[in-house]
Amino acid sequence: MSDQPAPVDTARQQLDPRTADAVRSHAARTRANADQYAAVLEDIATQGLPSEEDCTPWEELREAQLARLAAQRPAAA
Repeated sequence: MSDQPAPVDTARQQLDPRTADAVRSHAARTRANADQYAAVLEDIATQGLPSEEDCTPWEELREAQLARLAAQRPAAA
């Protein structure tokens, strides 16, 4: 992927500046997440897998995430 902006194609519909900024922001977050994921994989390749005692069971992670999502959701009337 290049850091250079793509050439402007006049046949394309241009985005308004706020939408374009939102798309760039989403791309930056996606890139950062991919970099973090790649760093974890590189660490595993270098150091090996962590011991089972150092890991959190996926069920606990799932329940914690569901609780966070439920807390963000507005209460039903």
